[in-house]
Amino acid sequence: MDYLKAFLVGGVICGLVQILMDKTKLMPGRIMVLLVCSGVVLGFVGVYGPFSDWAGAGASVPLLGFGNLLWKGVKEAVDSEGLLGVLKGGLSSASAGIGAALIFGYLGALIFEPKMKK
Repeated sequence: MDYLKAFLVGGVICGLVQILMDKTKLMPGRIMVLLVCSGVVLGFVGVYGPFSDWAGAGASVPLLGFGNLLWKGVKEAVDSEGLLGVLKGGLSSASAGIGAALIFGYLGALIFEPKMKK
């Protein structure tokens, strides 16, 4: 049942984002930034944590979950290190995901030989 719930929640989030892409003139990069910032704001307000606990991977895998992860890292770092935590908390909490994205992106570029659009 957890798999079904994660699939449905993730599908609804992705479906809403697809509608946002189709019905507005926002570029995909701006929509990605909007999602990450929304995850940070929802984490700050205290809504995203319980939602993520209920939905599981369906809420933690999309970009909203990445924004929430950044918020959690900054909050923990500020609590333990003070104002310096604002600068390094988010990056240290998300470093594994960022590193994996860079490595897999590079490997994908080596394997598939990307070309510039004309």
